[in-house]
Amino acid sequence: MNNIKAWIGHFTEIVVSFIALGVVAGVVFGDAPFVGAIAANFAATVNMLGDAGASGALVLAILVGLYD
Repeated sequence: MNNIKAWIGHFTEIVVSFIALGVVAGVVFGDAPFVGAIAANFAATVNMLGDAGASGALVLAILVGLYD
């Protein structure tokens, strides 16, 4: 069970790193073919959480808590 947890943790770190790389590449290069619309989707998600008010803040806190 510990091996599975470790594997999932490593996989999550890799995915988060790719997302961060996609956001940075989207800002630097614009809408590049290898990046897709990651930056636009990220901005839309942030706007959606901002529009949701308190429930958006609660969801964001839960997601941050799960990531840590």
